[in-house]
Amino acid sequence: MSLKPQLEAIIYAAETPISIEQIIPLVKDSVLAEAPEIDAPEIRSRVRAAIEELIADYCASSHGIEIRQVAGGYRMSTKPEQHDVVRAFAKSLKPPFRLSLPALETLAVIAYKQPVTVPEISEIRGVDSGGVIATLLDRKLIATAGRKAVIGRPILYKTSKEFLLRFGLKDIHELPSMEEFEKLLAESFQSDLLPGEAAPADASIDVDAEEAADSGIAESSDTGSAEPEAAEHAKTPAGTEHE
Repeated sequence: MSLKPQLEAIIYAAETPISIEQIIPLVKDSVLAEAPEIDAPEIRSRVRAAIEELIADYCASSHGIEIRQVAGGYRMSTKPEQHDVVRAFAKSLKPPFRLSLPALETLAVIAYKQPVTVPEISEIRGVDSGGVIATLLDRKLIATAGRKAVIGRPILYKTSKEFLLRFGLKDIHELPSMEEFEKLLAESFQSDLLPGEAAPADASIDVDAEEAADSGIAESSDTGSAEPEAAEHAKTPAGTEHE
């Protein structure tokens, strides 16, 4: 059986981005049936080459979807020029992904300053942000990244693999400029904000883009569980923001 159709079916059926390491065991027998003498590196090379051919095939304007590398694996996704019609279709099928405006602002700060603590986030935003951290943890958009080596050892937070999936990023280094990210947030969530929290068109998130670029952003991963630390923010003090 030809390798490319198998790979196409596997990538299509995968619920999350599937890595080449996950794919190889699924197609190894088929590759060896056509070329019994090849070794493991050659099998990997053939699989990668076939995936690259598929990516090139789907780049044609006759296709409305493409194969992309996202969060360490491959997945099919709609092409940017089809996003409007697909977004309208998706919204007609399921409830929106709802986040408050404070949660979106906090998410942006974490994305560009990670790893970062709650006090640091609150200082940037000018308001206590502890109340929205539990929401972002619950949505799996952020994860814990250990503790900072200072007095009190506050928890550090970073974006998660779910964050990469949500925004279609290969890794955290694909984040656009702060201005572009604010626009992306607005397009992704503006119609999904909780009632009464729609932001004005010229609203901006108070994070300096140059600082963000120089802050040594660490690559995200979804390793480890964020649930134990979430309890630290489950009880929100009086006067603290809620979702």
